[in-house]
Amino acid sequence: MPDDNNNAARPTAHNQLTSYAVFGNPIAHSLSPAIHAAFAQQTQQPIRYDKACIELPAFESAVHQFFHSGGGGLNITVPFKQRAFAMATELSEAAAKAGAVNTLYYQDGVLYGDNTDGAGLCRDLTNNLRWPVAGKRLLVLGAGGAVRGVLAPLIASSPASLVIANRTHAKAVVLQEQFAADAEQASVALSANNFAELEGDFDIVINGTSASLAGDLPEVSAAIVNHARCYDMVYGSSPTLFLQWAAQQGARSIADGLGMLVEQAAESFTLWRGVRPQAAPVIDRIRSSL
Repeated sequence: MPDDNNNAARPTAHNQLTSYAVFGNPIAHSLSPAIHAAFAQQTQQPIRYDKACIELPAFESAVHQFFHSGGGGLNITVPFKQRAFAMATELSEAAAKAGAVNTLYYQDGVLYGDNTDGAGLCRDLTNNLRWPVAGKRLLVLGAGGAVRGVLAPLIASSPASLVIANRTHAKAVVLQEQFAADAEQASVALSANNFAELEGDFDIVINGTSASLAGDLPEVSAAIVNHARCYDMVYGSSPTLFLQWAAQQGARSIADGLGMLVEQAAESFTLWRGVRPQAAPVIDRIRSSL
């Protein structure tokens, strides 16, 4: 069940060395150990953070074993976020709306599940990039799990309008219907469209598709990115194909998802340790290592 008062359940910082980890498959590429090591150094928190490639049938048993052995918390990545959602005894509001969990911790016999992706994206947009969201016209490309995980925090940031666009219109409509109540409460004009029929001016365009991972572009008109701030939830050592294309079409500015990655990790760290690290210097450090 959702837990709207997660502060009451959060662990507090302590001086005993505690183990944390990220579970996924594959996991070799994960930057999470470097990010959390930087947070620990910055905040002087005694933690150890590892990454583990978990065989698909063994996920639930691996989670139980980790916490049984005294682990303090887990980050969960592909392909286990929905299974972590199913395991959690208590869900944050963010996790309940996302239908997925990327952060687990165990306290007082309760396994808590949270989803920090949306908060991480919003903090990167507003705190690091200084891109205002309130009152702006947003376009989110894609209708998969990555997009579902960020819609509620984006809507709560009070844009004037938010369009969910997908190659398959029906999938975008499903998300529109799921988040209609949130949008109504926040007075946000929420709509759904397909790529082919997209038109209009946008202040911020967020690519939440997996196209960049495959070296492809979403099939959208160049007009939608002209003069817009364009964000790709994927990151790399150089701008993604989507960001390169957006810049060529006259985008006002471009940014990748590295800041989102670090900010969502900072949210997890805060849940586990009760101390909020500063993300900006860690973003710079990780960027220089790519």
